[in-house]
Amino acid sequence: MPAVTVPDTLVLPRIAAPGEGAILRPLKSVTEAPRGFEGEGFPVRRAFAGVPAADLDPFIHMDQMGEVEYAPGEPKGTAWHPHRGFETVTYMIDGTFQHQDSIGGGGLITNGSTQWMTAGSGILHIERPPEQLVATGGLFHGIQLWVNLPAVDKWIDPRYQGIEAGHVLLLTSSDGGSLIRVIAGDVGGHRGPGSTHTPISLVHATLEPGAELVLPWPAEFNALVYVLSGNGRAGTEARPLHTGQLAAFGAGEALVLGADAMQESRHPAFDVLVLGGRPIGEPVYAYGPFVMNTRAEIVQAFEDYEAGKLGTVPPDHIGNA
Repeated sequence: MPAVTVPDTLVLPRIAAPGEGAILRPLKSVTEAPRGFEGEGFPVRRAFAGVPAADLDPFIHMDQMGEVEYAPGEPKGTAWHPHRGFETVTYMIDGTFQHQDSIGGGGLITNGSTQWMTAGSGILHIERPPEQLVATGGLFHGIQLWVNLPAVDKWIDPRYQGIEAGHVLLLTSSDGGSLIRVIAGDVGGHRGPGSTHTPISLVHATLEPGAELVLPWPAEFNALVYVLSGNGRAGTEARPLHTGQLAAFGAGEALVLGADAMQESRHPAFDVLVLGGRPIGEPVYAYGPFVMNTRAEIVQAFEDYEAGKLGTVPPDHIGNA
């Protein structure tokens, strides 16, 4: 880890350090992601567990999938299932997942690629390891993030976009000590390839041992940092952070991260996911695969799914219907 890297960060465009007088975001909280299982039994960490919804808005849910080395026959995925009212973002750091949905979107998500699915008014989809990976086993590590849609957009037509690893915007910090992958949104005037309905920014950063990253961040966005691996610190308070922890930041114009000078041999750098968005500020009623504004809308979503109104499994489907 990670799959997308460069031999020399010094050749990359640099994110300018925030100007003098820029307000650095204070640290609000640090929480530990509990472990669990998803789909047919693949291991996850529930990154947002225990975090107040107001600090997460516009995000609903995030799982770190893996990191796990599967033996032959062990890789697992999900069955066909519906969604409505939000967007799913699947970022594969290492390994391969196969996606298919009821509107014809899909393909392989592998080694630094991202699949962005806008469920909108309703969609069916499946994510599974390809047959070759099931046969051989191998490394599996990724993120699935749920991004809420405002009420006005919950009934838009579903959409699929694939962001290949080679299209991710690669930058470095002002000191050249960090590799910054911008998947979506604007970071310091540099825009990533992802197209989003809800304004957000999504970054995967790797800080070399001893490096410090001062990252400009839109003042109207919230700011969250999830540690994929390694050890470091967050905020002007230099609060220690380690694998599986989520840091929530307060208001400001930039956030500060640092990597410990000593890292363990399995993970030689401090790898983090930095994400934030403009809060929607609407009531959220989430149940199972649906994220709506009221209980009545959730009931309607289940009724529409049972009636086949959220799409149908295509004839050439993968997995089991």
